[in-house]
Amino acid sequence: MRRHFHLLMFSAATWAAIAGSARAQQVMDSARLQAFREQQQRLYQASVQDRQLMLAQLGIDSLRPGYDPNPGSKYPPNTDESKANPYTHLPDPLICHDGERVTTPAQWWQKRRPEIVAAFDTCIYGRVPPHAPTVTWRVVEEKQDTQWQIPVITRQVIGYVDSSLDTAIHVHIQLTLTLPAHITRPVPVMMEFGFVFPPGFRLPAFMRDSSTPWQKLVLEQGWGYAILNPTSVQEDNGAGLTRGIIGLCNRGQPRKPYDWGALRAWAWGASRALDYLETLPEVNAHEVGIEGVSRYGKAALVTMAYDQRFAIALIGSSGKGGATLYRRDFGEGMGNLASAAEYHWFCGNFLKYDGPLTANDLPVDAHELIALCAPRPVFISEGSPEVEGNWVDDRGQFMAEVAAGPVYRLLGKKDLGTTKMPPMGTVLISGDLAFRQHFGGHTDGPNWPYFIAFAKKYFH
Repeated sequence: MRRHFHLLMFSAATWAAIAGSARAQQVMDSARLQAFREQQQRLYQASVQDRQLMLAQLGIDSLRPGYDPNPGSKYPPNTDESKANPYTHLPDPLICHDGERVTTPAQWWQKRRPEIVAAFDTCIYGRVPPHAPTVTWRVVEEKQDTQWQIPVITRQVIGYVDSSLDTAIHVHIQLTLTLPAHITRPVPVMMEFGFVFPPGFRLPAFMRDSSTPWQKLVLEQGWGYAILNPTSVQEDNGAGLTRGIIGLCNRGQPRKPYDWGALRAWAWGASRALDYLETLPEVNAHEVGIEGVSRYGKAALVTMAYDQRFAIALIGSSGKGGATLYRRDFGEGMGNLASAAEYHWFCGNFLKYDGPLTANDLPVDAHELIALCAPRPVFISEGSPEVEGNWVDDRGQFMAEVAAGPVYRLLGKKDLGTTKMPPMGTVLISGDLAFRQHFGGHTDGPNWPYFIAFAKKYFH
């Protein structure tokens, strides 16, 4: 009793100071958040100007507006499934441009796959310049720690990009690597595209997640994890296109229509991080996976499609630009991707498909991006439309995964095993393509235990 009394007295004596400190922190965080919002507004205006420059290069006067899900909007998104498929034909991933049907793995690797890659380069994600600079990795901090009662070693690593192309532009790629402390053999690693939020920022309700942290689940398997800061590679706005790795390669000049966008740049950054992991004897470089949610789910799928060294992928709620079919009209639309808030994710040529052209004019669609991952395993994760909303089009992502199945089968792997979208909460992990729609929001947290079970089939 005496001990409890002293604790209560201590709390009473210090509560005013604690409360005052909390209020001061709240005011400081509020000021920082306001400054962040003002900065974002300035960046948005600069993005509008850069987008107009690209439209002028393309000879386009205006684009179709994006959808606005807010009540009373002039341009509400479609959420009626009966109206969601205005275009009934998807490009066949196994028919070449000259009409030749692909019936052997050799045809896929030598002819059809390069055609699909070239189409994504030209029309959607842009081309990585052949003179992209080298990266030198250095450990800037290393410490022993304990996470969830598991001894670990955490390294802060910086990738210094050669700035010879433009010495005024500096790109320092930020990577955190955490490995079990007592390693007896090289271990698998899951790499995540990590969000970096401003001080005082609170996730909206539809993005919050109370699941067991994925890092804990990974460490419990004896695996490691890495978190890449994508905005240290390329800013997530159009204003930054003359900076970052894209700006460096362009020597500080605005992009041309074929130049790469942020999604491809983030994927390039992940590939350079894998270069680093390949140098570490503690890491099994043949068992490195990639993961991301939302815009970084798009980036994770692009990474997996373009870099065949990545062994597995968990793609969370990626929507259009990721796993959702462009030809679907449900939730997010082409006009949103082409807006001043998102156009920088893509190459300039992509804007044409919201102007004089439509999604039906694209030579490829999302199912072929998934097909480029074959024969490696991919898990597509979705949330509940009741929590996450209809923006990402869960059915459109499932349909794309089904349509990628023929390429997996051609290469001797198993597809989803069904063409019918399963009830929410059903896990499909018996094949090399996996899918689950959880009951939560805009996160892949609830699906991590199922992904771990899926990945254990491939990680040793």
